[in-house]
Amino acid sequence: MHRVWAELERRLKRWQRTAIPIAQCSLAAGIAWLVAFYVFGHPRPFFAPIAAVVCLGVSFGQRLRRVGELVVGVSVGIGVGDLLISLIGSGPWQITLVVALAMSAAVLLDSGAVIALQAGSSAVLVATLLPPGDTGGLDRMVDALIGGVVGLLVAGLLPANPLTVAHRQGKVVLDELERALRGVADAVRGHDAAKCADVLAKARESHKAVEDLRTGLDAGAEIARIAPIRWRRRSDLERYRTAATAVDHALRNTRVLVRRALAALRDDEPMPGGVADVLDRLADAVRTLQADLAEGREPVKAREEIYVAARGATLALIGEGGFSSRVVLAQLRSIAVDLLLATGIKRNDAIAALPPLSQNQKR
Repeated sequence: MHRVWAELERRLKRWQRTAIPIAQCSLAAGIAWLVAFYVFGHPRPFFAPIAAVVCLGVSFGQRLRRVGELVVGVSVGIGVGDLLISLIGSGPWQITLVVALAMSAAVLLDSGAVIALQAGSSAVLVATLLPPGDTGGLDRMVDALIGGVVGLLVAGLLPANPLTVAHRQGKVVLDELERALRGVADAVRGHDAAKCADVLAKARESHKAVEDLRTGLDAGAEIARIAPIRWRRRSDLERYRTAATAVDHALRNTRVLVRRALAALRDDEPMPGGVADVLDRLADAVRTLQADLAEGREPVKAREEIYVAARGATLALIGEGGFSSRVVLAQLRSIAVDLLLATGIKRNDAIAALPPLSQNQKR
């Protein structure tokens, strides 16, 4: 019974994440039909609500592009279909030829999936339902434009919160980074090569979380662009966009660090306990950064914690350590720079914030 409730809860959460785009689609479909029927006088404006739904979909992002692809695809399909069917008539082989040519023309115009599918489906409708030269073809083109415009208006007037996905996926990515840093710190502190290998295996799977964050940020940026009531969220989104690339680099550098730490543990190369302390402090800073981004505030506190962690990343940290220890030290400094960039400071300032590797080194 517990599994049933857990599965039901998972499905309800999935529905909650798509509730707003579903509501937008249903409302836009109804309005598009009303506009096409009552304002433009189309007796059967079935494509207007279809266009609205295709434009909005059940996910955020690239809606402006989908509208353009929709209208162009319909135009190409109707144009090719009407021209050829009027010349060669209608039938199985004619439909085959018309769809192939319409979709090929659409693909040559643009690589988007929507434009090719709409061209093919429009050509089929012309070849099977609309007599050659019938004005229904022109009406469908107008309906496509009506549905697309109505969809964008609904998305602009009743927008989702553009930060919803950013918060959710940002937390996932930063949790992955914090978990990797703490995991390798524990492995180094306990001289546990097996644990270090497990941390590395999990860290290698983090790229999907980063891609999901980028997709969410692109969708949020589009919402903030077309929805006036969400314009004030642009600065918060920009903080996430600034952090996203830098955190991705930090994850990559962390994977390099974990691989080298694993090599050191397997080779019984001494790894000073101070390395684990610096890793833990960086992990603490990542947690603070996540909280700062979620609260929409300038990540000043996270920046200060990174400064503190970076101060320990000198040659004194590893003493007479071997090759692997030196690589780990280099990666610690790189991760600190990445995290400082994630807080919004310039690269030169981030590099300048690193302490000299040794007391003899000039800043």
